[in-house]
Order: sequence, then structure tokens, then C-alpha cells
Amino acid sequence: MFFIVRHGNTFDAVTPPRRIGARTDLPLTEAGVEQGSALGRYFAQRGIQFARAFVSPLLRTRQTASAILEHQFDAPQIEEAPFLKEIDHGPDENQTEDEVLQRIGNEALSAWDLKAEVPNGWIVEPEKRIKAWRALFAQGHDTSPILLVTSNGAARFALLADGGLRKQAQMLESLKLPTGGFGIIGRDANGALSLREWGLRP
Repeated sequence: MFFIVRHGNTFDAVTPPRRIGARTDLPLTEAGVEQGSALGRYFAQRGIQFARAFVSPLLRTRQTASAILEHQFDAPQIEEAPFLKEIDHGPDENQTEDEVLQRIGNEALSAWDLKAEVPNGWIVEPEKRIKAWRALFAQGHDTSPILLVTSNGAARFALLADGGLRKQAQMLESLKLPTGGFGIIGRDANGALSLREWGLRP
């Protein structure tokens, strides 16, 4: 079972959020650390014990994973997985949402959030990301919980790496995960993947 978590907040309440990606390695805010702790408590209270924990190369994902794993009785070591790295927003990197919308428009942003269609100028490598998710899902039929902490831009490609998941994702209002939110991808008795949750926050 795969628990895909988006890292916690990197902007405080008085700071206008910006599009940050692979080139901007911000730490979590105090509220972001608490989001990670809330996830950790949520999982622990439900008896979820992670066998492995993967993060992207960015500090914010490692901090979120650490906050989650503090609530595990026998926590696994955190492993860095390059395929979980955030996307590169190109000319929109570190820009406010209004500035991004002014450049690419609402239609392009909606296509990104609903269908993972890459806006002009962003560096995403969707085929490479989908291939990496498929490789992860193909590693046997072990049902042990696996934690993956990544970003909004990277997480959505898990839903496009399998035909069944892709079909189920079409029923979602958005492919986005909220900060401090998560999704669950499980397997049935025949090994088929299923989308159990997406966009849930404790």
C-alpha cells in the first residue's frame, strides 16, 4: 500500500504563496512542521506502520517525513528517491499565482490540475516520471505500507502510471494534493492497483 504525501506549508499566513519547484529549496514553516506531525499522529492512531519511507531531494519533503516518522514505534530510515523531485516551473518559478496566471492563463492551469498537461515553459518530463512510478508499483505485491513524501507537481503522475488508476482519477475534481494532504493507492487480492483516497487531510 502506497501513502503519497505532499509536504507541509513553506509559506506562513502573511506571506503570499509562490510557485516553488525544484530550484527553490525552502524549509517548512512552523505550521508546515505541525502538518507533518498531524499526519504522523493520524497514521499512528490507525496502526499504520511504514516499512519504507521515500522523499524527494528537497528539504521540505525530508522535514515532513521526519515529522511523520517521529510517531512511528519502529520507523524506517528515510531514503531519497530522485523521481519524487519537484517539477521545474521554468519562467514561473518563484512567481506569485497571479503572475503565473497572467503568463499561462486559467485554461492552461486547469489542464495541468485536471489532466497533468504541462504548461508552456515548465520542465516536467512526464514520461520519465510515469515510468518511475510504474517501476515502483511493479515491485511485487507486498502490501506493507510505504510512505512517499513529495510535491504537488510530482505526486499526480502516480495516478497516470496505471490504466486502472488513470480511470479512477478521472472522477477526481483535481489531481492536486493539498499541502499536508495525502492519497492512498492499494492493491486488491489479484494485485490490481486501486485509488483508495486522494486529497485527504487529517
